[in-house]
Amino acid sequence: MEIQVSRAICDLIPGFTIGMIQYKNIQVGKSPQMLKGRLQLFQESIYFDLLDKNVTELEGIKEWRGIFKTTGKDPNRYRHSAEALYRRISKQNYLQSVHSAIDLNNFFSLEYQIPIGVYDMDKLVGDVTIKIGEENEEYTGLNGRANNLADLLISADEQGPFGSPFVDSERTAVTEKTTNALQIVYLRPSSPAQGKEKMTESLMNMFNQIHGGTGTYTIVGC
Repeated sequence: MEIQVSRAICDLIPGFTIGMIQYKNIQVGKSPQMLKGRLQLFQESIYFDLLDKNVTELEGIKEWRGIFKTTGKDPNRYRHSAEALYRRISKQNYLQSVHSAIDLNNFFSLEYQIPIGVYDMDKLVGDVTIKIGEENEEYTGLNGRANNLADLLISADEQGPFGSPFVDSERTAVTEKTTNALQIVYLRPSSPAQGKEKMTESLMNMFNQIHGGTGTYTIVGC
């Protein structure tokens, strides 16, 4: 599988990059206590940090709000997934454990203040393109609703859109039956190249530590 970023994104957002991680022969299940404990403690720490500051003041959150605005989506109405997590925590509506892949995704998304998507690779068809959604594009999201994708950054395979830093689709959701997965890490354009690579590799290594199997990653962008 190959992944590419559309020219339209590069024209709007110089330095746009994603980390693409492919996993094979993994086992998704209940999160180990180590991960559940770290996620809970981290959420409590974030809650206290947010008592005297607004979520939108955080650098990663702010940068991704700017990206949404640049592509034409109102960040006050369409909040990227990392901001949505932070807003939940600010209300002490802490994230509950779902399964090991989602929990790890959430942990890294909170740590780096960026959206991260994880998808069942066996449900994808052909190569993947990161592009800007068009007016007639939509999918049923993990939020249980039909989501119009116009002006959003989206990931699409040969069957159409399946992911976005706003909300991902039901079609390619990872479950405990998933054995091969694709992770898309929406890196901050302002981060140095070395930092982007280090963060992506760190996520891959921890994912493999928990799920077994093998992983390979690449940085793709403008």
